[in-house]
Amino acid sequence: MESPNRAMRHTDDSSADVTCKMKGSAEFTWKVRVYYEDTDLGGVVYHANYLRFMERARTEWLRALGFEQDMLRDHHSVQFVVVNADLQFRYPARFNDELTVSVAVKKHTAASMTFHQEVRGPAGGALCTGEIRVACIDSDTFRPRPVPDEIKREFGG
Repeated sequence: MESPNRAMRHTDDSSADVTCKMKGSAEFTWKVRVYYEDTDLGGVVYHANYLRFMERARTEWLRALGFEQDMLRDHHSVQFVVVNADLQFRYPARFNDELTVSVAVKKHTAASMTFHQEVRGPAGGALCTGEIRVACIDSDTFRPRPVPDEIKREFGG
């Protein structure tokens, strides 16, 4: 029988995104290409899509740490939900730009994590920055629950 902690970990390295990289333990980066569907009538990334890019980067951050969200939900009744998002839009991203999205844990409590995230353009400048707070909840009750210790250990919490 598989141990409960083993079910929390992602074990298939074949799905790793080669554009993802960790910079020490402080920052995770993930690359994404701007598609036509991401842009608005003005040809720039629609503002809500920056949140999508940030969400995907947090998912890839968890994956790079060895955790799959469906495994966390199905085997440990753990989910993460956004409870606050504060974004600053600086410059527009455009169709076909390759963006780099960063994830860094800024603060954590027993049942939440606050991330500092940036979406950087091809030249490396910040296009959009954000502070995103996620709560850890029980999948069955939707009530707050502690972030699993195994996850906190991975980011130094």
